[in-house]
Amino acid sequence: MDERSVDTRGRTLDHAARVYDVCEPMLMLGKQGAYNRDIVALLNLAVCHRVLDLGCGTGELTRMMADRLDGAQGGQAVGVDAAAKMIAVARKKRGNDNCRFDVVAAESLPYDNGSFDAVVSSLFFHHVDFDLKRRTLAESFRVLKPGGNLVIADMHTPTTWMGWLVSWVSRWFFMQPEIAENIRGVLPRLMAEAGFTRPETRGQYFGYITIFTASKPGGDHGAS
Repeated sequence: MDERSVDTRGRTLDHAARVYDVCEPMLMLGKQGAYNRDIVALLNLAVCHRVLDLGCGTGELTRMMADRLDGAQGGQAVGVDAAAKMIAVARKKRGNDNCRFDVVAAESLPYDNGSFDAVVSSLFFHHVDFDLKRRTLAESFRVLKPGGNLVIADMHTPTTWMGWLVSWVSRWFFMQPEIAENIRGVLPRLMAEAGFTRPETRGQYFGYITIFTASKPGGDHGAS
């Protein structure tokens, strides 16, 4: 019996699962590989780390992280998405012993406190409303070990006229007020309110995507 998608207020992309791996590279204008590599580098992964990928889609970023980990030493990348069809594609194309995919809503994680060394999210938070953004960040804080790293790459306050155009066209074309929240710049404040260290801007793409890093206070991981 096929696994069912999780009931969530966030927008899921079951309908796009079959074409996601074709469409995403086009939307990223051929820079998806460099973008993903920048994100992975900021996580400061050791081969024994466990890392959680929120809103993983078909799992390309998750697998890129898993390839840097050693399952024999406890290393594992776990990708979660509320869309069961996305997870089915991820498992088929990219799952292995240290790259696992779960049908899970990011605002309600089924993992123990302090069970991950790093949490990452790429282009997920503009799909969820303000309350779910806050709840997801609280859950991310809970499952991170003290000193664990958080890396979020998502729509943020645009920095170019093209970025402003793409952001607002996307907000109205897709009828997503959640995008407007990101454009207003809410993510850094919500990260800090969840208990993370002050977020740092570590990269920008296309005039509207920003990469942030922060960490959970304590421990010896530290942000890069």
